[in-house]
Parts: sequence; structure tokens; C-alpha cells
Amino acid sequence: MKRSVLIVDDEPLARRVIVQLLQQHADLEVIGECCNGQEAVDFIRDRKPDLVFLDIQMPVMNGIDVVRALIGDAQPFIIFVTAFDQYVMRAFEVHAIDYLLKPVDDARFNASLHHARRILAANSSSEYNQRIQTLMNKGTDPRRGPIRELAIQVGRQVRFVAIEDIDWIEAQGSYAEIHINAETHLIRQSLNTLESSLESTAFLRIHRSAIVRLNRIASVSSLPNRDCEITLKNGTSLRVSRTYSDHLRKLLRNRALAESRSAQASTRP
Repeated sequence: MKRSVLIVDDEPLARRVIVQLLQQHADLEVIGECCNGQEAVDFIRDRKPDLVFLDIQMPVMNGIDVVRALIGDAQPFIIFVTAFDQYVMRAFEVHAIDYLLKPVDDARFNASLHHARRILAANSSSEYNQRIQTLMNKGTDPRRGPIRELAIQVGRQVRFVAIEDIDWIEAQGSYAEIHINAETHLIRQSLNTLESSLESTAFLRIHRSAIVRLNRIASVSSLPNRDCEITLKNGTSLRVSRTYSDHLRKLLRNRALAESRSAQASTRP
């Protein structure tokens, strides 16, 4: 039994690459191509493909908007296609079927299809539709909690790192540079955007260009101009601007006081 496939991408070359890769798989049949999100929504409702390769970044209606428009309809299984941005993490938070990173790699494509076949064979569309609904809710709910992982591109692979492993974060133009031990990684998010997703009790802005994880601070030294300097447990020294230095000292004092009270309470008979 052949499974029907739709390819959605505003770039003709990107669609052609996926078509050529699919020609090697006799159990999959491309039944259509769409160059924008509205075409995709209409096609999916009319033809009901089993599997959709869906570009995320498209003008007017992006891939996430397409999925949102289909809520309430029978959902096809979707493999997101992306040039790597913040949506990758949102897809994995709800265990979306998979993603492909442009330019599409043959080995990664085959692995993604192998995963898709297993899910199609399990016929678990009800559970998948629920996960997609959760994805849409998280994308629009202002009460969404702090993120727990970041997706980081390493070469042509994507690596997921726990937020708790981060030492500090530095602004690099419209990007943010993540520091984890001796490693650094750029992600396509501004420092301001990333700060809004982090747990405020665990991270602190110490400069307009830097955020630090509080439990990584080993010592604080005052400077003559009311700035201060912190040293992290890995030996890194960072300057704290005057705007943030008073707040940092207050936070550290409160944390030390809370830890002291907790220790005293634990020793009471």
C-alpha cells in the first residue's frame, strides 16, 4: 500500500530536492506540491495526504499557521522542514513526527522516513492530533512556562542542551552565544527574546549584552565606579554594569539567607 505525500515549500529547488529523494522510495507517492500555506491548507482538506513535508518559513502563511488552520480537521502526519530556527524546539516539545534541516541531507532524510513509516504503521493519528493541538496552544498561550532545552546547530546536526547546563549567554548582534563549560554555540535568537523564555529565578541580566546563571557565580568583587565583577565557577570573569549590580547583590544576599534558614531548619530536632 502506497502512502500519499504532499510537499509544501515556497522554494522550487527545495521541493525538487525532496521529490528526487522520494523517488527512491516505492512505498511513497507524491500527489502534489504547494508553494504557499493557503494552497497547502486547501490541498490537505481536499486530498487528505498521509504525510506532508512542510516548510516552516514561508511568506503570508508559515508552516505553523498551516497546522493551526487545520486544527479540527483530520491532521496528516507532518515532517517540518526548516533552515533551523526557534520552531524546531517547539516541534520537539510535543514530539512532532520529525524535522529536516535545510539543505536536506540524504542520510537524515532516510532516517526521518524510517521514523515516519513506523508512526504511519502504528496508525496513531489520534495521539498525534492531540500533540499538534498542544503545540498550537503552547505557541499562543502567554502563560507558557520557562523553556527546559535549547536546540543548537552543530554542523548539519541539531543538538539539544539542557538549560541547567548553561553557564552564561552573550549577545552577538541579533544572535545569542551560549556558553557551556568551554563550548560556545550561536543560536538564532536575540538576547532579549531568549531572556523572556528563561526562568527568572535562575538567570539574571548583568549587562545589556550578557545573562548569567546565578548558581554558576563563585564570587563577586566591587569596582570603584559602583560596577562589580563576578567570577564564575569555571573561572570566567564578567563585568556587571551599574544598572544591574545592586540587583545582583540583593539576589545573592536573599539566596544566601534562604539557604541559611533552610540549613537551620534541617538541623532542628
